[in-house]
Amino acid sequence: MKIHHLNCATLCPTGARFLFGDAPPALRHMVCHCLLVETKAGLVLIDTGFGTDDVKHHGRRLGTPMRWILPPSFTLEETALSRVEALGFAREDVRHIVVTHLDLDHAGGLGDFPNATVHLLLDEHHAAHNGGWFERLRYRPLQWAHGPHWSAYREQGEAWFGFEAVRDLAGLPPEILLVPLRGHTAGHTGVAVDTGDGWLLHCGDAYFHHSETSAAPCCPAGLRAFQTLVQQDGRARHHNQARLRALVAEHGHAVRPFSAHDPTEFARFG
Repeated sequence: MKIHHLNCATLCPTGARFLFGDAPPALRHMVCHCLLVETKAGLVLIDTGFGTDDVKHHGRRLGTPMRWILPPSFTLEETALSRVEALGFAREDVRHIVVTHLDLDHAGGLGDFPNATVHLLLDEHHAAHNGGWFERLRYRPLQWAHGPHWSAYREQGEAWFGFEAVRDLAGLPPEILLVPLRGHTAGHTGVAVDTGDGWLLHCGDAYFHHSETSAAPCCPAGLRAFQTLVQQDGRARHHNQARLRALVAEHGHAVRPFSAHDPTEFARFG
């Protein structure tokens, strides 16, 4: 399978020095790291960033907190649809979308691919559609108002490097599976892709800074505070970060994890 690494939105947070610490100015932003996978079942998009409607309405669909705290650049060229078309494909070629979770900066592009099946954990689908006040702050139902075909999964399947795994995603090849990483949201998951030369693990928002998976983890104070502010289950999130560190230490030769928003990690795949 051929895999493309796409940045489907750039976030330019206020208080960048507080969030990113001593990072060079060129890296004081966030990306929305998505994958486009060419498979025999058609194109598979993993996470979507923001959609064209989010951009055309200048972020008004996203709510004030998002636009003030993590203001996006809002360029059509960075949307997943534009990225897909720039590679020579059409929107209809995207048959499947796998989301780590349904936060507004991960699911904004769903409406740009209305015929795609959307794969996710069942608990995430339930939280986004039936959650309380906390969920209503983070999810934007307008982003899936087109009524996509949902394919929601319970946690089950064979173990994967010590993690619980959800295999046999409907209509997808066995090289793509869900690796539950709860904590950031109720049904947050990683997405693992077998490249034929090792695994990629899209960790979504399980962590935000590349050093958090190192043997001596650290994270700028601002990012650490932000993760705590938006977490659904802190104990589960910290537990899964520890598991990811163990994964890198024991199987770093076979698995390359990356987060959704770290520009340093995104550059490594450039």
